[in-house]
Order: sequence, then C-alpha cells, then structure tokens
Amino acid sequence: MKNWVLAILISLAFSWSCAQEKSKSTYLDSVKLELHKKWPKNRTINLVFHGHSVPSGYLTKGVVDAFGSYPFLSLKRIKIDNKYAVVNAITTSIGGEQSEQGAQRFQTEVLNHKPDVLFIDYALNDRSIGLERSATAWEKMIEEALAYGTKVILMTPTPDLREDIQSNETPLEKHSQQIRKLADVYNVGLVDSYSLFREIAKTEDLNLYMAQNNHINRMGHQVVANAIYEFFNSKNE
Repeated sequence: MKNWVLAILISLAFSWSCAQEKSKSTYLDSVKLELHKKWPKNRTINLVFHGHSVPSGYLTKGVVDAFGSYPFLSLKRIKIDNKYAVVNAITTSIGGEQSEQGAQRFQTEVLNHKPDVLFIDYALNDRSIGLERSATAWEKMIEEALAYGTKVILMTPTPDLREDIQSNETPLEKHSQQIRKLADVYNVGLVDSYSLFREIAKTEDLNLYMAQNNHINRMGHQVVANAIYEFFNSKNE
C-alpha cells in the first residue's frame, strides 16, 4: 500500500475515533448540567434501565443482587461526582423478557417514570425472537423515547459462556452489530458491553466475571457500570 493511502486511512480512523469519544463526552451535556445544579434550582433526574434479568440484578438460583447490579453501581458513582444532585436509578427490567414484550409496556411502565436517560439492554433474550423482530422492537422504543425528549443509550449484551465471544458469527455478536448500527442510525449513545468483555477474555477467564453462564456477577456489573459512567464523567468534557 502506498504511503499516502496509508496516511489517509490512518487519518480517517483517528478522526472517527475522536468523533466517537466526543460523542460519549458530550451526549449527556444537558443532563450533566442539571446534575451540577444546587437547590433550589436542581430537580430530580431519572435514569431508567429497561431490559431483562441482567439489569434487574439476577445472579444465579433466582438470587437478585440489586445493589450489585450496574444500574445501582452507576448511580453510586454518579452521585459521588454530583453531591448536589437528586438522582433515581429506576429498573423497569423483567427477568426472562425480550424486547417485543418490553416494547408493549413501554408507554405505561417506562415513559411514565419521565426518564432523563434511558438504557436498553435486551440482546441476551432477543436471540429467541431473531434479529428482524428485535430491530423492530428496539426501533419502536428508541423512537418513542426520543419523541418524549429522553436521552437514549443502547447496550450490547453481556456474555453468555455458551457462545464463543471471540467469534463474529455467534447470535450475540450479530445482535451486537445490529445494536451498534441502531445507535449510529438514531445518533444515540452506546455502551458496547460485548466488546468490553471480548477484550477482557483475551487475557482473563470470563468465569471470573460470571455468576452463571448468562448472568454477570458483581465484577461483571462493575465493568458495565464503568462504561456507563464515561457518559457522566465531567473530566471528559
């Protein structure tokens, strides 16, 4: 490859990377502004986590560790940085649910909480309905949330040990690719959990982060919470 062609490709890759980082650092600027306000000018900020068993905090054998789940680990980190803020972490997630079911109750059980930021995490269970039906349900929820005025952050799945996380041909990777595309099409936020755990798996045993084959443990939830926090980190501004 000629040097000038290589230089252009490197420049484009660098520009795309910077654009992605800029998006993550600025997407929630309006929310971060509210979080910084003191009483009596502040107001309650609602973070709503919609999905299945993982954001609900399910571990194994039906045990639910809500305070060790990424919604509440994220809340704790956000509150450390925003001592004047009143913030709610609201989980509208249901164990075993897929996105079509989540879309059906979206108006009455999600938007009724007046979310400032909405997180959607359904891919693990969406394998049961396939990519096309999943995309339709996600699009419906995204469009309704954006019309309401909510900031939306899509989430690729956390691991399932029954699938090879390094493969590009597994159902979870296919759903991850679709979610990344939806985030791009709708110009909304993305927490790419699947890519994060793929990188971890290159050097560590994923079992260390799992409560069972398809549920992350507290360490795994902390990985996701750290990625969510990047959207709220004022140091990125």
